[in-house]
Amino acid sequence: MDVFEAQAVLFDLDGVLTDTAAVHRRAWSALFTEFLPTVAPEAAPYTDADYFALVDGRARAAGVRSVLASRGVSMPDGELDDPPGARTVHGLGNRKNVRFTEIIAGDGVEVFDGSLRLVEALAAADVVMAVVSSSRNAVLVLDTVGLLDRFAVVIDGVLAHDQRLASKPAPDMFLTAAQCLGVDPARTVVIEDAVSGVEAGRRGGFEVIGVDRGSGTAALWAAGADVVVSDLSELVEDRLGRRGSDVSGEI
Repeated sequence: MDVFEAQAVLFDLDGVLTDTAAVHRRAWSALFTEFLPTVAPEAAPYTDADYFALVDGRARAAGVRSVLASRGVSMPDGELDDPPGARTVHGLGNRKNVRFTEIIAGDGVEVFDGSLRLVEALAAADVVMAVVSSSRNAVLVLDTVGLLDRFAVVIDGVLAHDQRLASKPAPDMFLTAAQCLGVDPARTVVIEDAVSGVEAGRRGGFEVIGVDRGSGTAALWAAGADVVVSDLSELVEDRLGRRGSDVSGEI
């Protein structure tokens, strides 16, 4: 499906629109590099490979559980508002979020140029857009970079918790976005950089475009992507190229 002929396009946020995935990686690394040795001193150190395999695209608490389980550690969930010092799943998630917001406040947020080009081109073509992100900071990040008003719907970690939507790789968040927009999943495109997000889009019956920001092209194909690109500007260039061919043919 041509992304410009879709009824709607559903963007993941971190790693697709904004380079906040790098900020998340730093925040998760700071958390687990400090914490894991206190509960599993013999376990392998936390690395970026753990981020892509166990955390990327998942809800915050699910990411904490995945990493702990990979080191044979179990911990009570606790409450959503547990303090960052609490030795609970939510406490650790909130400790990570403190670090995330500190980095955002100090370093700002970068929008990928190619992604911005695609958003502007889709807006010009009157294609409806939404953001579907497991992050509870999605609205903050979109507002920080001045993109919040570009999207008709934002389905984020806050709404997912309130509506009890399963996190990616379950398709619930994408299906909720499609329902809110009143569009058919089969005629809607999902754009994701995480393996879990690609899998969620595939399970929901969407067309899926994978963006390789570190997960690996092969992993995105294996998860069910219909197309894999290294940058979303490729989709804009492809459209411009097809337009040029059409004009040449008419002459």
